[in-house]
Amino acid sequence: MPSGGDVREITWNNPVLGSGRLLFKSGCSSQYNLGGYRSEDADDGVDSGGNMIDTMTNTRWSFETDNVAWSMLESNRMELEAMVACAGVVETTDFTITSINGVVYAGNGKPVGNPIGDGKSSTFSIKLAGGGVLQKIS
Repeated sequence: MPSGGDVREITWNNPVLGSGRLLFKSGCSSQYNLGGYRSEDADDGVDSGGNMIDTMTNTRWSFETDNVAWSMLESNRMELEAMVACAGVVETTDFTITSINGVVYAGNGKPVGNPIGDGKSSTFSIKLAGGGVLQKIS
């Protein structure tokens, strides 16, 4: 039976900045791109003999969501600031992503793009990405 649902938390550990965790607003969606090898989707990917031309590329893993809980008031909860700091250092960060169904994925990378806070909903959006693949560890 397929089982999905909310993300419970993301833990992170960076050799320069230390570690922390991100909590999530319930009932929101998130996208997982496990990374690895992909075949190009091209309608003209065929030779004159009718044989498929398989153009393969290696893609990075990524995880994207717009529902990370963000508390602007609590000085011990600096989630958005921590992710901006992780994006700004050369050293990559170890991430684990835990779902409500108990599944855990892990990857090494960093926040990419522009994490944006939403003051009204007390959330921020984030995209994490890295080399290799996002691995299911439990």
